[in-house]
Amino acid sequence: MSLQANARLIERYFEEVWNQGKVDVLDELLTSDYRNHSPGLPDPQPGPAGLKPIVLMMRSGIPDLHYAIEDLVVTADRVAAYVRMTGTHTGSLFGIEPTGKSIDVRQMQIEWIRDGRICQHWRITEDLKMMRQLGVIL
Repeated sequence: MSLQANARLIERYFEEVWNQGKVDVLDELLTSDYRNHSPGLPDPQPGPAGLKPIVLMMRSGIPDLHYAIEDLVVTADRVAAYVRMTGTHTGSLFGIEPTGKSIDVRQMQIEWIRDGRICQHWRITEDLKMMRQLGVIL
């Protein structure tokens, strides 16, 4: 895969899956043995089926969820994405009842790529900042 193809893969991942909620696109973008290594949650089942409920839950809790790519570092088998996640918490989110408050946090994500698809995901989010913005903690 070319560096441009890897960048485009990650751009599609954020735009079509996270911003538009098209979870079926994950079948095309992820490997069947995709692994999600996100902090704060147990690793979901491998493959697209493990990520689809997470995307749907996030978009249910934050219907206007939006990821803006601030920067990409692209290599032959990995893409590091620095993103800004924004939205309004109007639905239940990880057991947190709707607050009506806005979030604006940054994430650092590293996507490992194999054969033109994402095979592993690692993420660090400003979780403490988000919980403060939601009023869950001081």
